[in-house]
Amino acid sequence: MSDKSVIIIGGGIAGLSVGCYSQMNGYRTRIYEMHHNSGGLCTSWQRNGYNINGGVHIIVGCGKKSNFYRIWEELGAVQGIEFLHFEDFVSFEGTDGRTFTLHGNIDKLENHMMNVAPEDHNLIADFINGVRRCVSFNPPILKMPELYGPVEGLSVFFKIAPHLRLFRKWFKISMYDFAQRFKSTLLRELFSELWFPDSPVFFFMMMLASLHQKSSGYPMGGSLPFSESIERRYLALGGQCYYNSKVSKIIVKNNKAMGIKLEDGTEQWADYIISAADGYTTIFKMLDEKYSNKKIRNYYKKLPIFPALIQISIGMKQSRSLNSSFTGNSTGLNLPLQKPVMIAGEQLNRLGIRVHDFDSTAVPIGKTLIKILIPSDLNYWKPLYEDRGKYEAEKEQIYNKVVSILDKRFPGLANLIEMYDVTTPITSIHYTGNWKGSHQGWMLTPKTGILRMKNVLPGLDNFFMAGHWVAPGGGVPTAALSGRNVTQLLCKKDKKPFVTTVP
Repeated sequence: MSDKSVIIIGGGIAGLSVGCYSQMNGYRTRIYEMHHNSGGLCTSWQRNGYNINGGVHIIVGCGKKSNFYRIWEELGAVQGIEFLHFEDFVSFEGTDGRTFTLHGNIDKLENHMMNVAPEDHNLIADFINGVRRCVSFNPPILKMPELYGPVEGLSVFFKIAPHLRLFRKWFKISMYDFAQRFKSTLLRELFSELWFPDSPVFFFMMMLASLHQKSSGYPMGGSLPFSESIERRYLALGGQCYYNSKVSKIIVKNNKAMGIKLEDGTEQWADYIISAADGYTTIFKMLDEKYSNKKIRNYYKKLPIFPALIQISIGMKQSRSLNSSFTGNSTGLNLPLQKPVMIAGEQLNRLGIRVHDFDSTAVPIGKTLIKILIPSDLNYWKPLYEDRGKYEAEKEQIYNKVVSILDKRFPGLANLIEMYDVTTPITSIHYTGNWKGSHQGWMLTPKTGILRMKNVLPGLDNFFMAGHWVAPGGGVPTAALSGRNVTQLLCKKDKKPFVTTVP
C-alpha cells in the first residue's frame, strides 16, 4: 500500500471510478459526497411502491464485444446485473400521423426506413452503411492518448486509420443539418427531433451500432443499484466514503492542493486532491478562479451544455389496452402535440414518454410507470424556489398540463393515476450541484467533440479533475472512463505502473 493519500470530491460515477482505480494502484482514498448516498446523477428513488429511475436509459459498453466492457468489469458494475437489450427503442410519431419505429437491429431498421421513405433510398443507404461500419469501430480507450509512446501511438493510429474517413464524414454533420437532406417529412422530423439536434450524426450512428451488437442496455433495477455496485467495489478495495459532507473550499499552499474545507468548517488533508464534482463550482468557487485561464473561462461562457430537465413520473393502475396503445412493442413514444403548450416559460411541441413496465423492480404487480423528460432553464426556477408555495404550485401546474395532454391522447388515463413525482432543475442542483442543473455536462457537437480538455488546472500542482466537465458528451461511461484516466495520470506523476484488477 502506498503511503500517499487522495481526497476525492464527489461520489458520483466519476468519483467512484477514481476511487476504485486509485485503490487498485495503492493509494489511500477518501470520497467526500454532499448527498446522503453515492451515484450522483446515476440514481433512482422510491415513491409509493414505484422505483423511479432518475438516471441512465441505457449503459453503453455493457456487452462483451465493446472495449468498455473491461472497464465495467474492473469497476464491478456488470457482475450480477441483468441488462435489457431493446429490440425496438422508441416509436416516433410524425405530424402527418405516421409512426416510425427505431429498431435496434440494423437490417430491420434499414428495411423500415426504405419502406417509410423510398424517395430517400440513396440517403438511407449511405446512412445505414455508416451505421454498419460503426459496428466494427471499437475505439482503443483503455489508455489515455496523452500517455502513448511513439511506437504505441503509431500502432493505435494504424488500428483506427480505416475508420477515420467514416469519422470525418459523419462527425462534422449535426443531426439537424442531416435531417434537412431528407425528402420524407417523417424522417426529417425524426432526425431533427428525436436526438439532440446539435449532436453529430456519428454519435447517433455509434449508439445504433451498439444497440445492434447488444453492447448497450438498461440495467434492471434502475440506476441506483448500478451505481451501488461500483460503490461496493470501491469499499471492498478499502476506500472510504463520507456522506453529507459538502466541500466548500480546496486548500492550496504554494500553488499545491493540500486539502479541503467542508461546509461545517472542518479541514481534511491529503497528498492529492481530485475533484469529481461540478466543474464550475470547483474552478470558480472552491478555488476562487485563481487557477484558470482564458480558454477555461470561455468554456463556461460559450460552450453549449446538456439542458436541465423536468422529470414527471406517473404511476397508475394497469390498463392492457392503454398500455399497448402507448408504444406497441417499443418502450418509448415520442409524439407531436396537437397544440403547443407552455411549460416553465418555454413552448413545448412534442412529448417523449418512456414506459418502464419492462423492469419488474420499477412497478408493483399490475401497475404501469411512465416517465416524461422536458428540457428546462434553471433561471426560470430560481425565483420560484425562493417562495416554496409558488415553486410547488408551478410543479403541480406542469403536472396537470402533461396529464391533460396524455388524457386527451389516451382517454381514461387520468382516472388510473395513483402516484406522481415531479423533479426540476432545482432538484438536480440540490442533490448534485451540477452547473445550471445540466444533466450531462458539455453538449457533444461537431465543434466540442474535437476539444481535448485537460484534467489539470494551470499553475496548480497535486490536483486533478474528473467527470463530464472535462470531457464533452458526458454520461455515465464518460464519467467512468474519466476516473480511470485520472488515475493513469496520477500513476505517471508518481512514476509507477498503472494496474487494474477484476473482482
